[in-house]
Amino acid sequence: MMRACAFGIREPVLTPETKAFLKEAQPWGLILFREACQTPGQVRALTQSLREACGHEAVIWIDQEGGRVARLKAPAWPVWPAALRYGTLYGKDPEAGLEAAWLGYRLIAHELKAIGVNGDFAPVLDVPADGSDPIVGDRAFGLDAHTATLLGGAALQGLREGGVAGCIKHMPGHGRADVDSHFALPHVGEGMNALAADIAPFRVLAPQAEAAMTAHIVYAALDPDRPATQSPVVIDFIRTEIGFQGLLISDDLDMKALAGNLREKAGAAFAAGCDLVIQCSGVVAEMAETAEATPMLAGPALARAQAVEAVARLAPEDFDAAEAWWRLRTLLGPDVGLKVG
Repeated sequence: MMRACAFGIREPVLTPETKAFLKEAQPWGLILFREACQTPGQVRALTQSLREACGHEAVIWIDQEGGRVARLKAPAWPVWPAALRYGTLYGKDPEAGLEAAWLGYRLIAHELKAIGVNGDFAPVLDVPADGSDPIVGDRAFGLDAHTATLLGGAALQGLREGGVAGCIKHMPGHGRADVDSHFALPHVGEGMNALAADIAPFRVLAPQAEAAMTAHIVYAALDPDRPATQSPVVIDFIRTEIGFQGLLISDDLDMKALAGNLREKAGAAFAAGCDLVIQCSGVVAEMAETAEATPMLAGPALARAQAVEAVARLAPEDFDAAEAWWRLRTLLGPDVGLKVG
């Protein structure tokens, strides 16, 4: 039995306290943060010890979008482009933009798989709106739904072909957020007509995505009182109107957008219909508090988690990473994929 949560890991070598907690809590997944990632060899050893501590083949995730959201940093790892760079190329040459997006995320999958990481919280499908908070910014593939959909699909495919599960985010759309949800609760007041473009990439790619992450945002047109992560109305909209049937994961419970203690935050997310919650502080006492409010995976949530596991355990086909890197540099420029530091 596995608990319906994933916890952040911020230590490069597991302490006895963390090992003991993981053995007892049995989280379904784990998430690596920058502090835990020093060198490829060290991360390989860490992912092995994490799975040994959990006692099962846990899916190990990371936020490796490229650009400013990348837990694997130079000089130990290459620097990959932010999503908007693919969008800029797509605007000039659509075929080249699609190829570059696939190559970029296939290369990310290649480096993740080599160190025992098999889940990536990417791609971002959000479409930034004028006047919104810059938290999304160049993490988006473009400023229109069409570009976000096509390039997001190429990125998702690149990850999957590398044996890494992707996660589309932040559903049903973070592009109109008026504040950064890490620090405050955003409110989106536009009606459904305006939100249609934000929702479109998620609706189109829902059948292809094995996992999706919710947004800690209030959408007044859907539920004026609760953020999406904790709203049964919004979760039902995601399942029925957007049509997403994969594993639905909350954004980080530590974010200031959500009110209450960790037990309350987790309980509200599960009551709304999230399949899984994530808590990313890396503090054992806070992980334990979250675990107390987290059920074991069962029923439809378990089946959805198993579908993610199936992708995460795929053995990639033969892939010439050096050739792919040179092709990506040809498309985007000579600075791409260098270990600069």
